[in-house]
Amino acid sequence: MAQDLPPRRLPEIAFVGRSNAGKSTAVNTLAQQKRLAFASKTPGRTQHINLFAVGPRDAPDALFADLPGYGYAAVARDAKLRWQRVMADYLGQRESLSGVVLMVDSRLGLTDLDKQLLEFVSDRVTAGEVSLLVVLTKSDKLNRKKGAAVLAQVQKDLAVLATEDSDIAVTLFSALNKQGLEDVAELLYDWAHREPDEPSDEDGLDGEDGSDGDEAGEEAGDEAGDASDDAGR
Repeated sequence: MAQDLPPRRLPEIAFVGRSNAGKSTAVNTLAQQKRLAFASKTPGRTQHINLFAVGPRDAPDALFADLPGYGYAAVARDAKLRWQRVMADYLGQRESLSGVVLMVDSRLGLTDLDKQLLEFVSDRVTAGEVSLLVVLTKSDKLNRKKGAAVLAQVQKDLAVLATEDSDIAVTLFSALNKQGLEDVAELLYDWAHREPDEPSDEDGLDGEDGSDGDEAGEEAGDEAGDASDDAGR
């Protein structure tokens, strides 16, 4: 559950997406690390929320939260339901969550599973509490016409979340030819450096939720603790 994760003062940017959507590759490319996030040889096996510190090594300014991929058919139903609850709890309640990056295979566009995941965070997005960026990965596989078409369709699909307060963006992205890399990196930098809201006594930043900040809870995964010092920009 979200409360099992250690409390943090740094803004968190969550990366979510279907298995095989290119999420791990995109995280590594954006963090300028070759093997920061690992892609399992068997999709759907990753069972942890992993937090990685990014920014200057001696003073990181944000955390990347790599959430398990979803939608892999071979995963047992009970495991799917358990991780659905964990991700719904994290996306809906994590106080330090600043933005969500949804990785979508550009050849597929937003699938029903992607839309279901967006429902977990939709209230926070429409309220302007959490920013949303949909990254259409593997865009090098599409020609210009098909790329423009999928971009327009996803923008249309996301219109239901658009409000005066919401912060929503969509972009084509390719880790192979670096399309969209600079735009995504600049946007994530802005998310990490915008002025934070004043914390309230109920924010749980000092461990009121019972966590001492040293270990993540069993359900959230043993690897959801302190991030590697090597995860610099």
